[in-house]
Amino acid sequence: MYKFKTLIEPFKIKSMEPIQLNSYEHRKKVLKEARLNLFLVPAKEVIIDLLTDSGTGAMSADQWAALMKGDESYSGSESFYRFQKSVQDITGMPYVLPTHQGRSAERILFHTLPLKGEYVVSNTLFDTTRANAEDLGFKVLDMPCSEFYQAQSEFGFKGNINLLSLEKVLHHKSVACVVLTITNNSAGGQPVSMENIKSTSILCKKYNVPLVLDACRFAENTYFIKTREKGYRDQSPLEISRKIFDQVDLCFVSAKKDGLAHIGGFICLRNEQWSEECKKRLLISEGFPTYGGLAGRDLEAIALGLKEALNESYLQYRISSVEYLHGNLRKIGIPLVLPAGGHAVYIDAKAALPSIPVSAYPAQSFSVGLYEFSGVRTCEIGSVMFGKELENGEPVFHNQELVRLALPRRVYTFSHLDYVCEAVEAFMKEKASSLRGVRIVHAPPVLRHFSAHFEWL
Repeated sequence: MYKFKTLIEPFKIKSMEPIQLNSYEHRKKVLKEARLNLFLVPAKEVIIDLLTDSGTGAMSADQWAALMKGDESYSGSESFYRFQKSVQDITGMPYVLPTHQGRSAERILFHTLPLKGEYVVSNTLFDTTRANAEDLGFKVLDMPCSEFYQAQSEFGFKGNINLLSLEKVLHHKSVACVVLTITNNSAGGQPVSMENIKSTSILCKKYNVPLVLDACRFAENTYFIKTREKGYRDQSPLEISRKIFDQVDLCFVSAKKDGLAHIGGFICLRNEQWSEECKKRLLISEGFPTYGGLAGRDLEAIALGLKEALNESYLQYRISSVEYLHGNLRKIGIPLVLPAGGHAVYIDAKAALPSIPVSAYPAQSFSVGLYEFSGVRTCEIGSVMFGKELENGEPVFHNQELVRLALPRRVYTFSHLDYVCEAVEAFMKEKASSLRGVRIVHAPPVLRHFSAHFEWL
C-alpha cells in the first residue's frame, strides 16, 4: 500500500479571516507606541501571530453547531451535564468544576485546598501558576530533569521532573503539593513520560503529599507517550489519557489549549470534601458550580473540543506541524531547544544573539526585533517573564533565554510556517547583529511581562 509523504491539514477551511499586511516602517511606529512589548501590540497589526496557543485556535464545524445547543440556565443546565460527562470520561475523576479560565482554577485550588507546607514543587511552573502560588506565600521549587538544561539533548521526555531531587525535598522539606505540568511549557513544550508520572505519584503517596496535574496540554502529552515511550504504541490517546489522570489526586485545566475552545477551564478532584470547599470559593468568584463563569455554549464547545483533541489524526497533524517548523528552522542553523515539543518551537536566544548579555534581555530583544522585521509575533520565555528584582533592587535573571513560537491550533497552513522560517532566516542575516538589547523602563512586581515597558539600548 502506497504511503503518502505529503502531510496535509486534516480539515477543510470553511471561512477565512483576512491578514493585514503592514510595512516595516508602520511596525516600527506600532512598536514605539507599545513600548516594545508585544503583548501591547494590537492583533490587527500582526501578520503571523505566534504569541500564544491559548484560546487562539479554530473551532470545528461541530463545535460551532454545538453552540446553538447551549443551555443558558443559571443552575443545572443540560450543557453542564454534557460538559461534565466529557471531562469525566477523559479523566475518570468524579468531581468537575468549570471555571472561566485556567488561572482562575489555579487561584481557587491554591486558596482553598488544605495545603500544609512551605513549598510547591514542580517540573516547572508556568507564569500564572507560579504567581498564584507565590501570592499565597508558597516558595516555588522547579526541579526539571537534568536533560532540561541541555538545549541540544535529543532526550524525548525533557519535561520530566527530577525524581532524585524530588525525593530529597519531600524527605527534608515541608511540601504543600507537587505540580506536574504536561507538556512542560517552560521546558520547551517537552512531554513528561508515563514512567515519570507514575514514579512521581509513588513518591507523593509515600510522603502523603497531593499530586496536582497542570493538564492544559494533556492530549499532546498522550501522543508523545504513544509515539516515544515503549509499551504504548497500540494504545489510543484516550486510553493513555486515563492512565495519566489515574496517577494524580486532582488537576486544573485551561480549556483554551487542548480543550480547543476560546475560553474556559475546569478543576477535577477525587476528594469530595475538597470539591465542596472549592465550590464555596467558586460561588464567590466565578458563579454557580454548574456554569462557573462560562456561558452554556462555551461548555458545549469544550465538551466536544476535549474529545476532538484526542483524535489521533488531529494529534499527528498537530505534532507534525511543530516538527515541520522546528525541522526547517534547524536546517537553516537557528539554535533551538531539541527535540521538537508539543505546541511550540523554542529558539535559544542566548545562542542566537551571543553579543547581547542576559542583563539586556536577549530573548525579548529577539522577539521584538523579529516582529519589527517581519510582522511575526512571538513570546519571550526568559528573564523578563521569570526574572525579578530583589528588595535591594538587585536583578535576578532566569537560567534560559527562549523565544517561543506557539502555534494556534488548526489556524495556520504550512505556507504560513514557511513564511515564519523565511522571516527568521532573513532577520538573522540582515538585522540580528545590529541589536544591542533592551532595558526595562517600567514593570509591575507580578507578571511583569504582560505590561512592562522597554526601550532599545
